[in-house]
Amino acid sequence: MIAGFLGLILGPNGFEWLPFSDFIVSYPGILIAFIFASLPFSSKDFVLKTGGRRAGEIGTYSSIAVLWQWGLGTLFALAVLSFIWPELHPGFGTLLAAGFVGGHGTAAAIGSTFMDRGWDEAQSLAMISATVGILCSIVGGMLWIRWGSQKGVTNFITPFKDLPDELRTGLIPENKRESVGSETVSPLAIDPIIFHFAIIASAAVIGYYIGIWSSDLMSDYRIPTFSLAFLVAILLKWGLKTFRGYQYIDQKISLRLCGSFTDLLVVFGITSIQIPLLIKYAFPLFGLFIVGILICWALFFYLGPIVFRENWFEKSLYTWGWVTGIMAIAIALLRIVDAKNKANILSDFAVAYFAIGPLEVLLVTLAPVLIMNGYQWGFSIVTLGAGILLLLIILFLKMRMAAECNPQDPGKPHQITDIRSE
Repeated sequence: MIAGFLGLILGPNGFEWLPFSDFIVSYPGILIAFIFASLPFSSKDFVLKTGGRRAGEIGTYSSIAVLWQWGLGTLFALAVLSFIWPELHPGFGTLLAAGFVGGHGTAAAIGSTFMDRGWDEAQSLAMISATVGILCSIVGGMLWIRWGSQKGVTNFITPFKDLPDELRTGLIPENKRESVGSETVSPLAIDPIIFHFAIIASAAVIGYYIGIWSSDLMSDYRIPTFSLAFLVAILLKWGLKTFRGYQYIDQKISLRLCGSFTDLLVVFGITSIQIPLLIKYAFPLFGLFIVGILICWALFFYLGPIVFRENWFEKSLYTWGWVTGIMAIAIALLRIVDAKNKANILSDFAVAYFAIGPLEVLLVTLAPVLIMNGYQWGFSIVTLGAGILLLLIILFLKMRMAAECNPQDPGKPHQITDIRSE
């Protein structure tokens, strides 16, 4: 993160002292594909029974966050902000979800669509929303980590003052150093690290081309490359196991490559932030952003402990990172609280995104069209209603599960009481 902020200050969006490529904005998207392609080779096999449940939990939680940002953001702008600033465009409230949960890519898509329909400032405002979202993601995420470590609700880190020196300084003494992997192929033929990189890169590249094919097949809807890269990597791992080639894949080397990709992704994700867009506008975005932060805070603090059976803090933190900012920040925050990927959150999310992705695409596609045709109230009410309905369903299921776990006292919530007392 320090390197990222240095790149932001000294790079093309700052003093322009560092000659980064013009394509630096696309680097995070490429690196995300490499990260997810490395997951099957750096973690345990995905078990459908438990992995499917975990993916369902994080998928439901994320879907509620997506629907609430679209619904509440639009409704708040229509019901409150428009009375203070009557000149606001009917689609102003969509900027919250376009920037926060969507990021710069979705913000560009929403902004350009509105611009084509006569709202000239939409592109700049959407980009500001995405930039503010990233800042909220970073600052808020670090505050959550501080709170979680102090309250003892984290599973893989402890309060900073109690951490061993190697975790507080990042420097490991000689007697505590571990091997980063084993040579599974002869360096005379190919370097073991490059060999593992080639396997991971193959999955990412194949996923990229499948994504292009899906775009042609489904009328410009493109399945996210990182989800496809993850799926291809699973199939590649299965193929290697079937033909007895997986014995030459070292899990530790794959994990270290995954960590390297993550470090680079964080650097380029922060470096590519466009600060001038943040400075240009101030009001009434401030009110909209406050609503967005409150939504994400309520989901984290109240819904997270209820939805997730295990590792609720780490999963809520990861979701906070991507529904306020970008995937790069989410992975960076997760790396702080779960550096060794013990909770397998990225793998679960990759599976869950096959359900979340179409929902996001549907909202991004329909929102500008419905709003520009005068259906802004209907869009906000239906979207928010769907989020509330999803919340009620999951609360009902959790209460039923709690009753089954506590047959003597069905009114007593399962595990939630202990979490709330923290």
